[in-house]
Amino acid sequence: MPQIERIKEELGWLKVVFGVLTAIDATLVAWLAQNFATARTGMLIVGLVVVISLTGGIIWVSRVVYNRLDELEKL
Repeated sequence: MPQIERIKEELGWLKVVFGVLTAIDATLVAWLAQNFATARTGMLIVGLVVVISLTGGIIWVSRVVYNRLDELEKL
């Protein structure tokens, strides 16, 4: 498989990962906002840690995508 096609395929997969991470992150933030007053402290802390982790994953995927786009532009 030529390198251009491989990078395009990787970008396609990264779009899926980005979409899934974003959807889960947004859903969890909404849950935290709705249940902030009634949820147990432990659940809120775990939820916040997961939100921070997912947001970090979203940022990481974005950086990988931009690096791959730069590679694609150079080819």
